[in-house]
Amino acid sequence: MKILVTGATGKVGRRLVPRLLAKGYDISILVRDAAKATDLIEMGAKAITGDLYVPSTLPPAVAGMDAVIHLAALFRTFTDNEGIIRTNREGSIALAQAALEAGVKRFVFTSTSNVYGAGYGRPAREDENVDINDPRAYSSSKIAAEQELISLQQNKGFDVRILRLGFVYGDKDPHIEESIPLLKKLKRHPGSRMHMVHHLDVAQALILLLNTEGLDGEIFNVADDAPITLYELADSFGKAAETFDTTTEPLNDPFQGVQDISKLRNKTGFRPLVPSYYTARDLDIL
Repeated sequence: MKILVTGATGKVGRRLVPRLLAKGYDISILVRDAAKATDLIEMGAKAITGDLYVPSTLPPAVAGMDAVIHLAALFRTFTDNEGIIRTNREGSIALAQAALEAGVKRFVFTSTSNVYGAGYGRPAREDENVDINDPRAYSSSKIAAEQELISLQQNKGFDVRILRLGFVYGDKDPHIEESIPLLKKLKRHPGSRMHMVHHLDVAQALILLLNTEGLDGEIFNVADDAPITLYELADSFGKAAETFDTTTEPLNDPFQGVQDISKLRNKTGFRPLVPSYYTARDLDIL
């Protein structure tokens, strides 16, 4: 299978591409600067120069591909709302349109569990109401992209699959340590839970979506079996005391931040290879 991967030089992409190559897939990567992907190219990935901001570069990138795994997203620059929307919604739809016109058979889009709000009264399911007017540009841009991609599937028959990722970590990814200071800044409750997913399981889920028939137009959550409290996460780095206030109100919504992954289990046979953060720690694969 010939696959184009976007976002290959990001945190998820750098860990996914080697796993795809190891399984024998013919991998091309869409990059603006091939020099930043030297390690992946040396492993066997083929670099294709292109840019989601330049739609004319996308048809040549998707030509001859069997599938696209679209990882590329902008979310770190929280103040750059225009850039976030341009990348996450407009760039995603331009890539999907190019893939559709090129006859690409399957398009896998990575979204985020951040699309969910609070108050569902249960772990969030894929069919929950989500707010396209969410003031968080990252969340609303992903919701908009999801909706337009599903529309392409419904109206054009394009085989689109969407994977909403939990908090991705592992394989020496600094994501957790980078996020702990934000917990204090955002005044998060220490009892709030975060539903995480190891890079091994991101790869497992994406490969299942690539290869399982009959999932077009479907959205799936992916996370592990044991959402962890923010206090435990910060405490594992010795930073709980400095991160949280000692006096806090009761937790209003114990399900906020928790996703239901039963759909992915039932339709693909997915089972987390890394069922909890503590498993990853004990196996030394953080």
